[in-house]
Amino acid sequence: MRFTSLVVELIRARPRLVVVIVVLCQAVLWLAVAVLFYRSPPSDLATLLAFGREYQVGTDLGPPLSFWLADIAYRAVGNHMVGVYLLAVLSSAVTFWAIFLLARAIVGSQHAVLAVLLTVTVTAFGAPTLEFGPDILARPLWALLLLHTWQILGQNRRNAWFAWSIEAGLLLLTTSAAIGLLLLIAGFAASSARGRRVLTSFDPLFALLVVLALALPYLIFVLRADSTIWPALPMLAELGARAELWLSLLGGLLLAMAAILLLVILNSNRVSRDETDAPIIYRPPVAPLARDFVYCFALAPLLAFSLLSGLFGRDTVISGAGVTLTMSGLAVVVASGDIIRLRRQRLLRAVWAAAIAAPAVLVVGATVVLPWTSGSEVHTAMPRRQIAQFFVESFARRTNQPLRAVAGDPELASLIALGRSRPHLFLDATPQRTPWETPAQFAETGGVVVWRAADTIGTPPPEIAQRFPGIVPEVPRSFDWLINGRQPLLRIGWAIVRPKGK
Repeated sequence: MRFTSLVVELIRARPRLVVVIVVLCQAVLWLAVAVLFYRSPPSDLATLLAFGREYQVGTDLGPPLSFWLADIAYRAVGNHMVGVYLLAVLSSAVTFWAIFLLARAIVGSQHAVLAVLLTVTVTAFGAPTLEFGPDILARPLWALLLLHTWQILGQNRRNAWFAWSIEAGLLLLTTSAAIGLLLLIAGFAASSARGRRVLTSFDPLFALLVVLALALPYLIFVLRADSTIWPALPMLAELGARAELWLSLLGGLLLAMAAILLLVILNSNRVSRDETDAPIIYRPPVAPLARDFVYCFALAPLLAFSLLSGLFGRDTVISGAGVTLTMSGLAVVVASGDIIRLRRQRLLRAVWAAAIAAPAVLVVGATVVLPWTSGSEVHTAMPRRQIAQFFVESFARRTNQPLRAVAGDPELASLIALGRSRPHLFLDATPQRTPWETPAQFAETGGVVVWRAADTIGTPPPEIAQRFPGIVPEVPRSFDWLINGRQPLLRIGWAIVRPKGK
């Protein structure tokens, strides 16, 4: 008797519903992890919010759009990180929906669902879900840009040009990899006769004007700052090390696709030769231009950006793994043929679910287990609210003024900058990175200087004592981690720089 699971029937009958369910499940999973186990924002998200609070047109961190949106989301929910986490999962949801719409136009609705399901496993391993920033925001913009590019080139829809121009302009305001991504689109368009006809029309000219209008403020900042997007080319003696770095970056991208490769192997007829009971999901033949489009944007970003990142000595891929691997799931579906047989359905479902849940399980495991098994700190286990509240209120009690700026250890200062009064972050070791606060301003208006205390006296590190001569350290303040385990308490040394006249 032929057995077809409910999931397969849903893919056949209600493909859009399957996409919605998958996206919602992933969003709920990560939001639950954040609410239950994140007492501080992950990675450099606190620094991103501190920079976004200033609404600078540009900084050394790159284009400003993601910083602005993160600050807006943070303020919109009453200075709570949930707003930023919601923005991050919303970005993922838009990405998957754009991929579904693009895949539906190329391979049909049922195969489009399979493309989304595969892409979800890639982003689960290869791209952070909650660490909102340029790479996260670039994913939906790139997916939408590819969708409207195909509508222009493959479906002759001139009304897609307006959306394309808006997305291209916003992408330039989001990531420094935008120019490379747009060049890939232009190169693909120029490689086909249909694309060349499109490029010679007036529509691209009008789109270019819209793109320049959106990106002009940041472009002016780049020119005035006399900054370059790429560092200097490596010396000949460094090429060997850079080649190894490129291979490691390329290997990391392929590792992010490990779940896709495993699912393809398990579904192969070499593993299971029973064709009788395998349900079939069929699609119409894919047009040659569509096939070239998918393969081009699945392979070209992967090879180009990993190579450039290795050449210029970057530890991560320039565009981010999520952007680079956006089309990988659809490429696998296109390569699988017009008829896809789903063999060993229960095993495929288990492996897919494990691939989605594994990153969240690893985060939870690290948060719970590491404090008991090693001395390694879990960044998200810092009590961000308690830290910020203590130093903001201490400064206000001592000076009868709200805390205006915080300096010292960048990690701790970034957390305090998320406090109720939203003090400015001052990177005193590299003051050129925070032009909104100068050493003279900090000395004039006062603030708090913090550092990791190595003793119970709170002696400041020599470099901090040198940059802030005359500071009088206070008694260090200790804070509990989310799970203390065998770790010592988090001890923070601090000192107040009083405002002039106080």
